[in-house]
Amino acid sequence: MFHEPEFWVAVGFIALVAIVARPAARSFAAMLDARTQRISHSLDEAARLRDEAQRLLADYQRKQRDAAGEIDAMVAQARAEADRLAKEGAERLAALLKRREQLALDRIAQAEAEAMQQVRNVSVDIAIAAARRLIAERMDEAGRARLVERAIAELPAKLH
Repeated sequence: MFHEPEFWVAVGFIALVAIVARPAARSFAAMLDARTQRISHSLDEAARLRDEAQRLLADYQRKQRDAAGEIDAMVAQARAEADRLAKEGAERLAALLKRREQLALDRIAQAEAEAMQQVRNVSVDIAIAAARRLIAERMDEAGRARLVERAIAELPAKLH
């Protein structure tokens, strides 16, 4: 068996395989370790990114809740302001209507006073005309002279 060339070829082949297999196995193991390390880093990175995404999601949800609360507060404030402005407008309108009513009442009172004055003036004119007619019809020349003298005598007292 040691003299046969096939035996030595088989021994050489086994030695070659053993020599080549050891570094190849190391190289293959190193390659697998490197790949395992890359996958491990990728998984760690994915876990870190997931945690960061969850943190950002929580932050955005909190900001959204805060914004919703601010919006509710702004809406409530706007409604209160609208109610206040409506009430203020109603009060102004009521005051304006009251002033206009008072102005109309004042104008009516002034028109009544003017009408009463006109009635008095017409009454006085009618009374004077009636008195003239009566005096002219019933008074003689001597009565007229006495009346004129009495009016002249009273004139200085009425002027001062």
